[in-house]
This record gives sequence, C-alpha cells and structure tokens, in this order.
Amino acid sequence: MQEYDKRTREFNHALRFVAPGTQLREGLEHVLRARTGGLIVVGCSPEMRQIVDGGFSINCEFTPAHLYELAKMDGGIVLSEDARRILFANTQWFPPASIPTSETGTRHRTAQRTAVHTNHLVIAISQRRNVVTLYQGNFRYELSETGVILAKANQAVATLEKYKSVLDQSLTNLGALEFEELVSLHDVASVLQRIEMVLRIKEEIANYSCELGTEGRLVSMQLAELVSNIEEEARMLIRDYSRNPDASVDQVLRDMKKLSSDEMMEISSFLRVLGYTGTVSNLEESVSPRGYRILLKIPRLPAAIITNLVQHFHNLPRIMMATIEELDDVDGIGEVRARAIKDGLKRIQQQVFIDRHI
Repeated sequence: MQEYDKRTREFNHALRFVAPGTQLREGLEHVLRARTGGLIVVGCSPEMRQIVDGGFSINCEFTPAHLYELAKMDGGIVLSEDARRILFANTQWFPPASIPTSETGTRHRTAQRTAVHTNHLVIAISQRRNVVTLYQGNFRYELSETGVILAKANQAVATLEKYKSVLDQSLTNLGALEFEELVSLHDVASVLQRIEMVLRIKEEIANYSCELGTEGRLVSMQLAELVSNIEEEARMLIRDYSRNPDASVDQVLRDMKKLSSDEMMEISSFLRVLGYTGTVSNLEESVSPRGYRILLKIPRLPAAIITNLVQHFHNLPRIMMATIEELDDVDGIGEVRARAIKDGLKRIQQQVFIDRHI
C-alpha cells in the first residue's frame, strides 16, 4: 500500500508537468493542433540512455515552439528531468520486448514499455486520434480537455459538500451520544464510513486539481476549506474507539484506505479495522470514548495534558464526572486549568445538544 501511495504521488507530480499554464502543456497543445503525433520522455537516466539509439543531441532550452518543430520528425524527444531542456530529438527507443503492454499502436507500445522500464513520465501523442496519453511506471492516463476536467471537478466538489454536511451532522450526533453514554459500535463505524467516503472524494478532487494546474486554483481553495479538519477528526475518533488503545492510528487509516468499494459499503468492515469482530451482534454493543476528540475541542488545552487526562481517567464519562480537585490531581493540571476543562466540557455538551436538533 505504501508503495502504491508513493507511485500515486509520483504520478500526481507528473500531472503537474503537463497541467494547463505550463510550457510543456502549451507545447503539447501545439503538436495536437498540428496533428503530427509525438513521443516524449521526461528524464534521461542510465536506463533510458541504454534504450535510446540514433537521433541527435540538442541540449537547448525547452520552449513550446522548439517542441512543436522537433515533433514534426518521426523519432522520440528526450527532455531533462525538470523538462526545462531538450536533450535529444529524432531518437529511436528500444525498451525490452519482454515487458507486457496492453497497447496496439507502435508509438504507444513503445511509450508504455519505456515508462515501465525507466519509471519516467512518457507522453504519447496520437496522430490519428489526436489524444495525449501519459505513462509512468504502470500508470496510464489520457489527458482530457480543461473544460471537461473542470466540469468533473465542480461536480465532485458539489458531491463533497453534500457528503461533508451529512458527516458534520453525524459527528454532532455522535458527540451528543457520547455525553449521554449511549454510543454503540454501529454509531462509531457509521461515522468512520462517512469519513472514508469524504476522504476518497477529496483524493479524486485533488487529482483533478493537479491536472488543472493554474485553472484549478478555485477548486483547490474550495477543497481546502471543506476538508480542513477531517483527517484530524478521523485520528481522534480512532484513538477514542480502537479496541487496542496502543494501535497505530496511521495503520488504521491505511487499512481503511485499502477497503474496496464493496467493503466500504459494509459497516462491519470498519469494525474490523478498529480491531473488533465484524459480526451483527457486535454492532449494538455499547462503547465509551476515551475522550481525545471532545477534549481536543477545548481551547488552549495541550495534547500532552489531553493524554494525561485519558491515561488517568480512562474514558470520557469519568472525566465528565471528575471534580475540580480530582482534575487538579492529574499531572500538569492546576486549579485554574481544571476549572477551564470543567467549563469547556459543559459548553461543548450544551452546544452539541443544541446542534443535534438544528
């Protein structure tokens, strides 16, 4: 999973090379309009040099006009790692024929095999279909027109707003249940399920934003505003309810991300990532939060103090029932802070009870 995430980040980085507003994208647009086709690689590692034959060395500054003129020749074009210089043109590439490929045309078969062999970004421009295809490692992606991507991104943002609204209400309801000591595992798993749905939509929009480049600034701003605290909520929720109090929060988040689309629709899947058995009988089992999520909402309460409180009292109901004197006994908490914690919890309790009925 970590390797997949790394490769995904690398490919998103590659998308930024060809995003609208970049010189490389402008050059690709020139080649598309001329309908000459083209084969371009970004990077010239030793692995790449081994499979390059013929052509000629240029080593000049990259400009869209230079790319357009050189693409008129049949061979491939080799750019530097940062795509700021054109190193070679009119070259022939001979990647290992043993590398499997799903493509049919010679240009695209060569592009895919080169991308797998070198892990460089390889760009194939189809002369007949007038389509730009990106390859890197095992990733393959066809570029769409900016207007199409922008429409998809806006639609995804609208979907995210609806899911985020439902999630906010679910978190408020969970908070009220926590103060009433009525939380079940079903309630917890349902909120985690909604969080994972929101995070997946966020990832999809982030990919659109990468491809849109300068055209995606507003999309990026909307995304940052909508999901600014979601991952922190997920982390606190996991710390509150994981069966093993010492469980790795990052590992639980990775396990959630691994769930297939079908598994994500099953509540029991989220019980399993928290360390419980995913049986129907477990869903209605009562559970008490440790208190990390609610305590984090108290202003100016350091994380170390929150940890000390949870370790001392073990769960939120006991923290709520503790007197000023009992709170004062916790390491790092004096009388003033004890009163602030007591008052802060009362205000949060009142607020979630009000918000639940809005």
